[in-house]
Amino acid sequence: MTVVIGFEGSANKIGIGIVRDGEVLSNPRRTYITPPGQGFLPSETAKHHRGVILTVLQEALDEAGLKPADIDCVAYTKGPGMGAPLVTVALVARTVAQLWGKPLVAVNHCIGHIEMGRLITGAMNPTVLYVSGGNTQVIAYSERRYRIFGETIDIAVGNCLDRFARVLKISNDPSPGYNIEQMAKKGKQYVELPYTVKGMDVSFSGILSYIEEVAHKMLSSRQCTAEDLCFSLQETVFSMLVEITERAMAHCGSQEVLIVGGVGCNLRLQEMMGVMCEERGGRLFATDERFCIDNGAMIAQAGWEMFRVGQTTELADSWITQRYTFTILLQSTHRYRTDEVEVTWRD
Repeated sequence: MTVVIGFEGSANKIGIGIVRDGEVLSNPRRTYITPPGQGFLPSETAKHHRGVILTVLQEALDEAGLKPADIDCVAYTKGPGMGAPLVTVALVARTVAQLWGKPLVAVNHCIGHIEMGRLITGAMNPTVLYVSGGNTQVIAYSERRYRIFGETIDIAVGNCLDRFARVLKISNDPSPGYNIEQMAKKGKQYVELPYTVKGMDVSFSGILSYIEEVAHKMLSSRQCTAEDLCFSLQETVFSMLVEITERAMAHCGSQEVLIVGGVGCNLRLQEMMGVMCEERGGRLFATDERFCIDNGAMIAQAGWEMFRVGQTTELADSWITQRYTFTILLQSTHRYRTDEVEVTWRD
């Protein structure tokens, strides 16, 4: 039996999980939460991660009932993500691997989400909607690659929601997206907002700029409530995501949709996607916040898949790559896109 420990810290969450042959043994996590109206800076986020990572590591071992000698491999998030937090976690993972005498595996953050979703839901070969604070992609597997069929051409959907939350000074505890979701349930009036789908791609910068400009004017004049704006923003951006996902399903001849990433635990998004799948005779797969939100177990699971087919990372190659380009037209030698990873563990 193969046991892999995974270290994740690409954004404001630090998580360490342990997986043994498809079974999640432990998955503790901490979140860096800033005051309402503020985002999280890389340096401050890294400082938070440094302060708690050894505690989380001990929790992971204790919860799993394992000792370092029981671990077969150490996996960590190589990227993409925020540079300083990524470096903090990678350094600890590298150190642990050397101290314990274990092989190291560098994991793509996006691949980690996909493999965790496949493990937990049992989805066989789904069209994947990956939605988080830093990424928005529609993905399908083909010939040893996770192919990107559509994506955001500017900001991610999670970033759009987070920045809107700052406009209204919505609390970041436990997350701005979760609090927007709760407020949206009380919304009664739909406010028309820009809807931007370009083929298989989406754009969220326009809708964000528009709602940032009109929000306080509409609220002060009582044209709508904050709850109405939350409701309207969710309905609009989620409709865009459902549209491009359905188009990808049709193109691939797929009957399964898997939603992964932090925004994927939004129940309204799951409901809208579920209706679309049902109308097509398909099936929706989704998870809750334990596995949708960034966590260490997802890195451990992807690392387990890689390790069992002989993939490991030499110490000299165990750097991080924070850069992610939204479009293939923006060339960079340091990017780390989902479709650049060779998926050697699938047929």
